[in-house]
Amino acid sequence: MNRLNLHIIDYVLIAIYFVVTLLLGFHYSRKKIKTDVDNYLLAGRKISLPAFTATLVSTWYGGILGIGEFTWLYGILNWVTQALPYYLFAVVFALYFAPRIQRSKQYTIPDLLYRNFGTKTGLMGSLLIFVLVTPAPYLLMMMFFLSNVMGIPLIYGYVIAIIFSVLYVYFGGFQSVVKTDILQFVLMFVGFFILIIMLISNYGGFELLRHKLPTNHLTFTGGMGFQYVLVWFFIALWTFVDPGFYQRCYAAESPQVAKNGILVAVGFWILFDLMTTTSGLYARVLLSDVNPVMVFPKLGEMVLPPFYLGLFVIALLATVMSTLDSTAFLSAVTFGRDFLWRIRRKSNLTKYTKIGLILSILIATLLIIVLPSVVKIWYTLGSVIIPALIFPVIITFFRSRKYLNDNIVFSAIFFTFLATITWFIIGVSKGSISTPVYLYNLQPFYVGLGVNGIIMLGGLFVNR
Repeated sequence: MNRLNLHIIDYVLIAIYFVVTLLLGFHYSRKKIKTDVDNYLLAGRKISLPAFTATLVSTWYGGILGIGEFTWLYGILNWVTQALPYYLFAVVFALYFAPRIQRSKQYTIPDLLYRNFGTKTGLMGSLLIFVLVTPAPYLLMMMFFLSNVMGIPLIYGYVIAIIFSVLYVYFGGFQSVVKTDILQFVLMFVGFFILIIMLISNYGGFELLRHKLPTNHLTFTGGMGFQYVLVWFFIALWTFVDPGFYQRCYAAESPQVAKNGILVAVGFWILFDLMTTTSGLYARVLLSDVNPVMVFPKLGEMVLPPFYLGLFVIALLATVMSTLDSTAFLSAVTFGRDFLWRIRRKSNLTKYTKIGLILSILIATLLIIVLPSVVKIWYTLGSVIIPALIFPVIITFFRSRKYLNDNIVFSAIFFTFLATITWFIIGVSKGSISTPVYLYNLQPFYVGLGVNGIIMLGGLFVNR
């Protein structure tokens, strides 16, 4: 049993955190937020630099238990695949895309597809983005964390996750997301900072890790193949089609805030990655008989006294919850506004978004049942969906888009997705849904990228 040995003071701290988060989120569910579309969807487009940075940093780290698992299993390969490529693409995004996105005054990624290409492309893109930003990985992580740490059934963890991470979003919209993210940003850094200080004080520094870790844990490939590492770099292109980046750029109060906010966020990501990766390496040395998903909670239990352990558990909760509420809302906006509202062409976008939020949770629940692994959900969705979206979205920022029309781009998205999902199904049939065996050992991402590139380049060549 993975249940942590928490002191009564730890439980009190956790209870206070839940209540404060809920109250903070509900504070922004006022009538003005409910009736004003810009306020509900984008917090009035008035997000300042500190708020922009805090909400972007905190929502990028919802997979904290997966990071612990990845580091425990493969060492610094976690940093190579889950951190480094995202820094690089985030900087590019900040310098080239962010100011343009803010000045466009749109609402979502599908807006770019609708405006530049047409209805078919927009609708198809909306459906894929709706699935891509599913809150499933973070809902699963929250359920698992609460069940194991507090010794409660998974279904109770599910209910708690919905109440304390999704319910206030239903009423308060993006404003509630941003305000709770600021609190969670502070807590996640405080918790891991305390853990690192205690680890170094009690067990020593790098020398311990260098002598005690498996050899592969300090190599950049972690014992995995080069193609495996390379796929994660391609999956990091997710940054260019990540609705969270676009949403926050649209909500920023100026182009400078959008650009500088991402650059500052990269600095905070580097600091947080340093703490989490180091903690994961210590866990590999100090913990032997442990479920890899639980290495961070178990490490905290081993090292931290009461009160500080409670703060660390809150840091883990805050990291997951800040992403769960954000992805749930993004998924809701994508379905409610970019799909349902576009079809019905009626007002009351807030109502459609709320319908999208309910559907988002239902789809996430189904996905959890089918693929109950955080890392597998990330890898599968990234491999199957991103190749279909990456070129159509990026080209909207270039003049070459005028040589493409709705039929060409729709075909590129549709046939790319068809190719990747077919390749994935074939792999599953030869292996299993958790460990597919692909033809020629070729990942679906590469197949999709090739199909998309051929159709898009073919369309550009013919029309020019």
